[in-house]
Amino acid sequence: MGNNKVGIIGVGLMGHGIAYNIAKSGWPISYLDHPGNQPTDDLDKLGALSCATGADIARDCDVVILCVTGTPQIEDVLTRSDGVLAGITDGTVVIDCSTAIPTSTIEIALKVKAAGGVFLDAPMTRTPKEAAEGRLNLIVGGEEDLFKEHLPLLQAFAENITYAGAVGSGHTLKLIHNFVSLGFSAVLAEAATAAEKSGIDPSILLDVLENGGGRGVILDRFRSYLLARDPEGFVFSLSNAAKDTGYYHSMVRELAVSEQVASAVKGIYEGQVKAGEGNRYIPELISLLR
Repeated sequence: MGNNKVGIIGVGLMGHGIAYNIAKSGWPISYLDHPGNQPTDDLDKLGALSCATGADIARDCDVVILCVTGTPQIEDVLTRSDGVLAGITDGTVVIDCSTAIPTSTIEIALKVKAAGGVFLDAPMTRTPKEAAEGRLNLIVGGEEDLFKEHLPLLQAFAENITYAGAVGSGHTLKLIHNFVSLGFSAVLAEAATAAEKSGIDPSILLDVLENGGGRGVILDRFRSYLLARDPEGFVFSLSNAAKDTGYYHSMVRELAVSEQVASAVKGIYEGQVKAGEGNRYIPELISLLR
């Protein structure tokens, strides 16, 4: 795959790390010029080319990676008049690293196929820090042979890569993962608020949770906020949390499974967005719930 050209649409907090590590690994890359991009000087120094439209990206590249906000943005960047589908040629590979509703993912994959391309959903977990380090986690859905063929490319920007099954499986598992992660976060934020109002020293709360049932990644990400009100340990906005828990809630409703906890968790994040706090990071829930 070393000669394949790779296009990136969505060079934001996560997508920039993806683009940088792919370029650093030797793949020629192009990226969509967009006001939401992070600074691209480092990409340009590695030979990256800026493109004006998704169609231009698709015409120029063998593989197109999407890293945008969610389902509406994915559908727009693919299906608009100058979008990716307008520039696809036979065999173009579209890899969607965004977070999306699985039923939409399946429909998108069919549209890509009708245009002559092939599709993998490969949503990511972890944070911008790991994205910059090339250490993301990926959950991949699609044809297994296609996954195996493109594994070297995925390994350029990811540390742990799980093949989930058919198209849509990646996005399904991503929503399940984020529901668990964001659900734990909401529980911990409420618990920390109760501890603070009870006069418990945050370092003692940490000690008790670490030595008991609260130990885990989420507690580690909250540590800097609990001890020093530094939210950088979990750089994920409340608006993104509301989106992802909303997607999960829609998915479980379609599956006709329990949604009691999902409804409560979704309500916590949506409430903060409605209150104008959507740009705050997850650990800041501790202060907002006081």
